[in-house]
Amino acid sequence: MLPTTALYSANVLVAAPPSLQRQGLLSTLHDKWPLLSCSVTADTSQLPMLVRQQAYALIVLDSTLSSLPIAELIRQIRSIRSCQPLLVLTGPRLTPVQRQQLLLAGTVTLLPHTVAPTVLLATITPFVSGTLHWTLPPSITPTRVAPPTPFSNREVEVLRLVVADNCNQEIADKLCLSVRTVESHRRALLQKTGAKTLVGLVVQAVREGWVGVA
Repeated sequence: MLPTTALYSANVLVAAPPSLQRQGLLSTLHDKWPLLSCSVTADTSQLPMLVRQQAYALIVLDSTLSSLPIAELIRQIRSIRSCQPLLVLTGPRLTPVQRQQLLLAGTVTLLPHTVAPTVLLATITPFVSGTLHWTLPPSITPTRVAPPTPFSNREVEVLRLVVADNCNQEIADKLCLSVRTVESHRRALLQKTGAKTLVGLVVQAVREGWVGVA
């Protein structure tokens, strides 16, 4: 297990849309490193200015956020700070060509949105501790097995879509269920976890690794 007592004064910039998934990421980082300073933006047009103002131990960039092609945004960041470490969270539809374009835009680490929390933290730790140089090759994400849960298979499917910030109607459409059935599953999830809100449910799901298996 990675030590949690090593508290770093590093700054991390999270560029991601406001969502339950982003909230879960920030809560996970805070739980792991209470003194870690995290800046947050949902406006990629601010990134060049923020990068000019200071270098970050790591920028976590959600690939779905940018109005620009993500590779172009990475080039802009690299033109300001060529050694700025970047972790790009990619969606499920990333093609091999797009992956190659991202890597050619500048040395980055690529991880899928659905990566297990343990893998995400293991990837971020060397950056904030200063033990990994940005020129090392991207991390290879191992296949992880989710820990046992008290949920049914259907509840896990609903939970995964809740974490991905889908509303009841979207979940119902994707799983071919009625909205009422989805609401019933969400109530069961809250009851089984003891969470009082959806944000609390998402944070607990991300922390425990119940969803997000690559």
